Order: sequence, then C-alpha cells, then structure tokens
Amino acid sequence: MKAKQLSVFLENKGGRLMEVTAELGKAGINLSAMSIADNSDFGILRCIVSEPERAYDVLKAAGFAVKLTDVIALNCPNTSGALAVVLQYLSEAGVFIEYLYSFAAGNVAHIVIRPTDLDACEKILEAKKVDLIAANDLYKL
Repeated sequence: MKAKQLSVFLENKGGRLMEVTAELGKAGINLSAMSIADNSDFGILRCIVSEPERAYDVLKAAGFAVKLTDVIALNCPNTSGALAVVLQYLSEAGVFIEYLYSFAAGNVAHIVIRPTDLDACEKILEAKKVDLIAANDLYKL
C-alpha cells in the first residue's frame, strides 16, 4: 500500500521551514508527520500531508524544490521491540531501509518507511500480516 510523501529541499537559512508550513497552511493542507535531515548547505524535509499532489503544486508554485516519493506506512504496537520484529522481516529478505520516521499515538506507532525495493517490502509485510496503512488513511492521520 504505497503512499506519497513530499520531499522538500531547503537551504540552511532561517525561516525556510516556516515558509513551507505557511504555504501549506494557506492552502488548507494538513501536515501530519515530518522529518528533517540536514547537512551544512541544505536540509531535506520529508513529510506526510493531507493532499500530497496538491501540496506538491502549491510548493512548486512558491518556488520550492520539491518531489513526490513513494513510501510504505504501517502501524505497529508502541511497545519495546515491536519495530525490530518488522525490520527483521525485511532484513532477512534483503530489503534495506533508506530511511524511516515514526510518530506514536497512544498504544500505536505509525511508521513511514522508504525501502530500497517498495514492491518486495509491501509483499513481505503483507505476507507477515503487518498492519499496513492505506494511503488515504495515512493522509488523514
């Protein structure tokens, strides 16, 4: 169950994250999860939003370097070791994780994964009966 994630390239200067969130806010697009990775020159904001295609258009029109990326999202218990079990399924099958980020709500952790092989990842997680999150459900979180 692939979903779309926004990746926004930001110069490392004050106010850039605020500008992205302001543009999304003005467009009525909800930001439900995000991660920022940076180096000395730029950062990459990866985020899940309520309307990824429209958010892409809004940010592109505002002059941001942005792209849509396929990811897989899942729910797992918010308990010690639960994510390790899921990652072991993928590791044993030779599916590597480029990056992931998560957010917890009570007893459930929502995990967003960018694997090297999306199709294999999805098949493995479905076969292991992992609770995958449909794209439309992810966008509503």
